[in-house]
Amino acid sequence: MADDVNESPADAEQLRAEILRLTAEYHRARSRPSRPFVPGTSRIPYAGRIFDERELQAAVGSSLDFWLTLGPEGHAFEKSFAEVVGARNALMVNSGSSANLLAVSALGSHLLDHPLEPGDEIITVAAGFPTTVAPIVQNGWVPVFVDVDAETANVDASLLEGALSDRTRAVMIAHTLGNPFDLGAVSAFCRDHDLTLIEDCCDALGSTYGGRPVGTFGDLATYSFYPAHHITTGEGGAVATSHPKLKRVVESLRDWGRDCWCPSGHDNTCAKRFEWDWPALAEKRACSGGNGTGAYGALPVGYDHKYVYSHLGYNLKPTDIQAAIGRVQLEKLPAFTEARRRNHAQLAAALEPVTDDWHIVTATPGSDPSWFALLMIQRTPDPERIARLGRALDAKGVGNRRLFGGNLLRQPAFHGVEHRVAGELPNTERIADGGLFLGVYPGLTEEMIAAQAQIFVEEWAAA
Repeated sequence: MADDVNESPADAEQLRAEILRLTAEYHRARSRPSRPFVPGTSRIPYAGRIFDERELQAAVGSSLDFWLTLGPEGHAFEKSFAEVVGARNALMVNSGSSANLLAVSALGSHLLDHPLEPGDEIITVAAGFPTTVAPIVQNGWVPVFVDVDAETANVDASLLEGALSDRTRAVMIAHTLGNPFDLGAVSAFCRDHDLTLIEDCCDALGSTYGGRPVGTFGDLATYSFYPAHHITTGEGGAVATSHPKLKRVVESLRDWGRDCWCPSGHDNTCAKRFEWDWPALAEKRACSGGNGTGAYGALPVGYDHKYVYSHLGYNLKPTDIQAAIGRVQLEKLPAFTEARRRNHAQLAAALEPVTDDWHIVTATPGSDPSWFALLMIQRTPDPERIARLGRALDAKGVGNRRLFGGNLLRQPAFHGVEHRVAGELPNTERIADGGLFLGVYPGLTEEMIAAQAQIFVEEWAAA
């Protein structure tokens, strides 16, 4: 902006207020319903964005400030999000998949007392989304797969003991479509064997177990803010933890691997930016079993802390505009959660006519899911018939999806990947061959839910 702008600060604030007023007016004009809902013709998506003029105003207001990288809005969002999910710290990232990558990668940090080493094992499941498991492989560790429970489509906790080996170091599992896994049993297993627990909550924001939010049982928790999820920032996600050291590691990995923890726009938070003794720290690390210094020695004493890198990191930060949107969305989470539960209950009741052929996945005992979707599993899997059904539903406008990767071990990306299977995976196979889910997101009306169920019943009979 040129320096000779004539407007006074008061003029600028008036202009800002007018821009935001017009933004709200634009949204209202653009959002007027144009066509009535027609069952069998109108689309019934399985998920979608739910927003109003407030999100649009937040995005425009943030863009007017032109703080494009993560900044004031991001820090405010992280604080509010941590409070909502019951964690001491939350770090916003650019996607739920990045959140998973950071949470898993953190387990190999030299800052931890016992970092994971190549060949160490992490217990997980194959019935789910690939980026829950991919970071294990990408870090050179070995995923160990156990089967899921047929009723809840979550990990069968009774199989965990059989998956143990002398290389087992952690458990990384997702709450399937918002349905919490048996956190009582899994948490006890991890405590008994001194294992790190990572909860993938990307589909489960708002879900509770024993009255506590999911994500508060493990050492790390991950979340996604993709448009299909419980709140959205477009792309976006978060890692939450109540462990200060893990928070520091995740933040370093997210922010290029730097050692400095100053937030954007701030310098010298440590109060000794140019006073660190890097040779002494390198020697201390070498004496404690670390790698020490390389062939070129340590950095000189006083090297600028802002440009010291303690991890091989990434840049996985979102923008401040996304965070501004997220702050508004977060305020709506209770209403979104209530709507998801209500829609799931209505849809499950309306699908009762097909329950002789389909099992509707039920909530884990002791949990209250904020359902991402309603998952159904054929009692006798018939892949050809379910493919015909999927095509017919799509033709009638009913959004439907399989349970992501089904059995990940059957996916091309996992062919040849080092892994171990503890026992067999019969229920995972059932889901891969006969699982399908329908939408329950807050944008669906009672009329849409009823139409979705009726179309499903009719098309299943014809498939």
